[in-house]
Amino acid sequence: MSLPHAILTALLEKPSSGLELTRRFDRSIGYFWSSTHQQIYRELGKLEQSGQIRALRPAQPARGQKKEYEVLPAGREELAAWVALPEDPRPVRDPLLLRMRAAAVVGAEGLGAELRRHLALHRHQLEEYLRIEERDFPPERTADEDRLRHLVLRGGIDMETFWIGWLTRALADEPVLSPEGGTPEGG
Repeated sequence: MSLPHAILTALLEKPSSGLELTRRFDRSIGYFWSSTHQQIYRELGKLEQSGQIRALRPAQPARGQKKEYEVLPAGREELAAWVALPEDPRPVRDPLLLRMRAAAVVGAEGLGAELRRHLALHRHQLEEYLRIEERDFPPERTADEDRLRHLVLRGGIDMETFWIGWLTRALADEPVLSPEGGTPEGG
């Protein structure tokens, strides 16, 4: 996914000012496609220049009023074309997994604490996703767009569940993670 497509998606869901858009990213799309507020504003300018979005004119302009953006037909067409494109899964690039591999040759001192920290972070994120699911996706919401959004959230829930299980198993291998075990010499 690219940032322009994330922005087009968010603006098609609801026309927004740049500030509103950054806040919405922080509460939704940002869970699976992160970007800085500066990147979002920069991309809004590019999308406007390319004719994919436009700033709406307020009925009663006021000084200091924020621009609200909407998607133009060219932006909707670009997003629809992008949705239909094939894309291979991305290779995993996770520093924690690389640290585990490095620990096999230099020792695992301190790695247990880092794994416990990650476990706590993933548990917290899972709790947050479950709260969102309960709040935003009651069983009676069955519209196609709701079901697709729920699938995205379920993907996040499943990923957090995976990490919690994996980290729990890794931490259960205490001899390898203790300072005495897991040294390059086989400890």
